[in-house]
Amino acid sequence: MIAFRRGFAAVLLLVVALAACVRNDTIYRTQGKVFGTKVEVSIYGESEARAAELSARVLKEFDRLHHKFHAWQPSALTALNDSIARGESYQGDAEMVDMLKAAASLAARSDNLFNPAIGHLIRLWGFQSSEITPHGPSAAEVKRWVDANPRMSDLHFDGTRISSSNRAVMLDLGGYAKGYALDRAAQILRAEGVKAALINVGGNMLAIGQPGDRPWKVGIQDPRGEGAIATVELHDNEAIGTSGDYQRYFTQNGKRRAHIIDPRTGESVDLMASVTIIVSGGNDAGTRSDGQSKPMFVIGPAHWRAMAQRLGLNEVMVIDTKGKIEMTDAMQARLGAPQGQFKPAGS
Repeated sequence: MIAFRRGFAAVLLLVVALAACVRNDTIYRTQGKVFGTKVEVSIYGESEARAAELSARVLKEFDRLHHKFHAWQPSALTALNDSIARGESYQGDAEMVDMLKAAASLAARSDNLFNPAIGHLIRLWGFQSSEITPHGPSAAEVKRWVDANPRMSDLHFDGTRISSSNRAVMLDLGGYAKGYALDRAAQILRAEGVKAALINVGGNMLAIGQPGDRPWKVGIQDPRGEGAIATVELHDNEAIGTSGDYQRYFTQNGKRRAHIIDPRTGESVDLMASVTIIVSGGNDAGTRSDGQSKPMFVIGPAHWRAMAQRLGLNEVMVIDTKGKIEMTDAMQARLGAPQGQFKPAGS
């Protein structure tokens, strides 16, 4: 039996009820679809016209990034990948180089469990597609690309010129670009003096200020249900990111095949249902919330605490495929009232 499911968000935005009804105390929300997922910009403290104008600018920026870093439709990223496959260098730009260098740094710190260089494996499993269909690559095909050992450290930079010492590198920034988009949106809105906003890209969220006298409140998706499993308040310049097995996956012969691939084995990860982290500070909180959740997911239920410590993550919640929930003490302290079947680990 084959089953498919595609969800909107790893994190659900909860509507904040505000008592005030004056114009600038209203939250204006603008939705769109970019990066193959839904996006939403919520702006507080601006007129409706001003909020619409700023949201349109953010969505335009999302569209630019979507087309620049698309992993399989013609883009600057696919042009780079084509050059790598031919053994040639590619003339990038400062934005691309900075993104790749930051991704390479995270790859090194995560012992390459975060590895955007394994695009060939992602494609082999059928996840470089807008429509997910069952794929069953042979063990030999998987082994070929695992043995080729593509890594971010294979990339070399000469100013903005990019090359690779390993032609097996195929870059796929699907686990990174959405977080970068959050940071770009925040830069646009802060530069325009917006005092409060919540940016949502496929469930990864970043907060600016707060709407009125209360922080933004979001919910953490139940990976096996439709609602939120817990709620958490987000403060200024905090970002929340979730990696899960329930948005892009296929089920075949009773086995769930999710889009997150373990670079060590070339197989889809099947021990974790979701990993949620909260990060804060700097101008890259969104990028970190997206990228750092990936190695936490790959390393699995037995070793996530060690990886969290290695990455300097204090607020982490993991749910394995058996439904067991664990979290750091700092995350437990952040959670709002439990919902549904939620039970903290050890309860």
